[in-house]
Amino acid sequence: MELVVSPARRLRGRVRVPGDKSISHRAALIGALARGDTVIHNFLRADDCLHTVSCLRALGVGIEDEGSRLIVRGMGPRWRAPMTPLDAGNSGTTMRLLAGILAGQPFQTELTGDASLRTRLMDRIVEPLSRMGARIVASGDGRFPPLRITGGSL
Repeated sequence: MELVVSPARRLRGRVRVPGDKSISHRAALIGALARGDTVIHNFLRADDCLHTVSCLRALGVGIEDEGSRLIVRGMGPRWRAPMTPLDAGNSGTTMRLLAGILAGQPFQTELTGDASLRTRLMDRIVEPLSRMGARIVASGDGRFPPLRITGGSL
């Protein structure tokens, strides 16, 4: 069988690409740190990204899910202390990115996750954040979640 492919001269139309996990996490977190509304189109509704949303809501960030878009009502750099530990589920991205942000917040937080996440090393964030002045107590030998973070000025 022989197949001949001729180059197209021009393409016209629209393409909707699937949401991206890495971009979805970061867009939600940056939107929460901003002041005002951030509209995220094509937010990936995977478990990891939804755990980021859940943690942000627990920190007082307003988030509206309108199906095709997510609206993050940014509070600026100061969030509210959560009433319970923040659950990152199985999301290492949620754990690591939130730990960095929480280290600069003026309250104490516990950041935890599922059994699998609690076996993952966190020393690559605990050590540099501690050198910057954050007070982080990790489990095990001081390198695993849950992380108890006492925020302050870094």
